[in-house]
Amino acid sequence: MTQSVFQVLKIQDPEVVIDVVAPSWSAPLLERMPEVQNILTLPIGHGRFDLKTRWDMGKALRTRQYSQTILFPRSLKSALIPYFAGIPRRTGWLGEMRWGLLNDIRPRIVGKMVEEFVALGLPPKTLLPTSVPLPRLIADREHVNTLLKNFGIGQSKPILALCPGAAFGPAKQWPVTHFATVAREAARNGWQVWLFGSPQDSSTSKQIQELANENIYDFVGKTSLLDSVDLLALASAVVTNDSGLMHVAASLDRFVVAVFGSSDPNRTPPLHPNAIILRRNDLQCSPCLRRICRLRTTECLHGLSPELVLNAILGQGDPYQKG
Repeated sequence: MTQSVFQVLKIQDPEVVIDVVAPSWSAPLLERMPEVQNILTLPIGHGRFDLKTRWDMGKALRTRQYSQTILFPRSLKSALIPYFAGIPRRTGWLGEMRWGLLNDIRPRIVGKMVEEFVALGLPPKTLLPTSVPLPRLIADREHVNTLLKNFGIGQSKPILALCPGAAFGPAKQWPVTHFATVAREAARNGWQVWLFGSPQDSSTSKQIQELANENIYDFVGKTSLLDSVDLLALASAVVTNDSGLMHVAASLDRFVVAVFGSSDPNRTPPLHPNAIILRRNDLQCSPCLRRICRLRTTECLHGLSPELVLNAILGQGDPYQKG
């Protein structure tokens, strides 16, 4: 979602140079954002303070003479490197006692998270545009062809991508049996079915294959994030939990069917105009924003039948194949 901010910055000043300090895992996404010039890997693990490393990196950045930094995290420690770098304008949300570390502090707004991000890229007190730029990742076609050759896969059929993982927790994960039903019926209706996810999703993908009992291509744990980005660009449709891959698929201009359980689609929807969001509107406990269902039923997800998803995707096929 930060790409929307990069686009806003480019609209305001087409000559602006945008460098990004980020964890190494996010580099594949940043590489597919044409607005980003340099990616600077953050050499600190998640949650670690490591004051000396932050001081050293800030000091090293002084020679680049940045005019502004925009901080997306709300933590105190995230504001240290720009402060140590001596960047004159340091923009971010109020949070964790960052007075002094930041000198362009913005109040958080209520709405979509992407709108919060975009607000940081605008001058203070500027009204948000009626529509914010949508993230748009650019796949590498040459890399795609190499991957297809390496995996021995053709493209004679429309491709349905399934993304059954959600790192946040089980309260965001549609049942494995439902994914398997969708995989089986889609395969029988002439679709290629591809599975995507992190290595932590390997057991889930194996269960889907066993239950579906159809020929399914399983990329879970066999591809890097960069590989997944480029392969997802070939999908005619993507069925996904509310997850990082949901946002990747939407930013690749894929037709997305997103299943929401504990999370709030008003806050973090797939940023695509034709995306379909499936959620239970008849439950008082949803969205609960919990990792694990306190009622131990996860009815918000179990109650969304595979038929709802199949009705959304079957018959779409080629019209959504952007190439």
